[in-house]
Amino acid sequence: MNYQAIIFDLDGVLIDAELIYRRHWQNWAARHEVSFDHILKVHHGSPALRTMEMVAPHLDAISESRQFNRQLEGDMDMEGTFAFPGVEDVLSSLPVDRWAITTSAPRKIALARLAYLDLPTPAVLVAPEDVLRGKPAPDPYLKAAKELGFAAEDCLVIEDAPAGIEGALAARTQVLALATTHKQDDLLQAHVICTGIIVDY
Repeated sequence: MNYQAIIFDLDGVLIDAELIYRRHWQNWAARHEVSFDHILKVHHGSPALRTMEMVAPHLDAISESRQFNRQLEGDMDMEGTFAFPGVEDVLSSLPVDRWAITTSAPRKIALARLAYLDLPTPAVLVAPEDVLRGKPAPDPYLKAAKELGFAAEDCLVIEDAPAGIEGALAARTQVLALATTHKQDDLLQAHVICTGIIVDY
């Protein structure tokens, strides 16, 4: 694979914050009598707004997602969050103008998690509030590539979820999938699949 820059997803690629999401989604599901199992199947890689549209179309997803994200930001829950082995070394070794992060987490939360884990903060970080359409639309990847100064085709995207892979392919990037949160069979659209974590590549 030939590429000029790398665009990383955050959760499931660089860090694991799944326990936090499970706690908040479980509380939200119980409050609205929505299937928590359904949420677990679809929330990876998607902004809260899209997840709510899929699992609870009868609710006002815009209002609910704003409230959900405000609660996440207010709590700033970090318990159970950790960086995958090798991540700090990999990020520290990359030129600052050659990598970015696109995330479905609100910017404030993404930056707080990076700081909490003592990971480098990228010069380019694209969060849901930075684009009109979040994952699985191509917008986050196109914006990240543009801000890095490269064509999307010259960027390698590293993702862990089908929603992210779909968006990255739509942006015409090269895509490497990590089987950290999904089975390999769910990631077959990616150009390359790694069974291990970031240190493997």
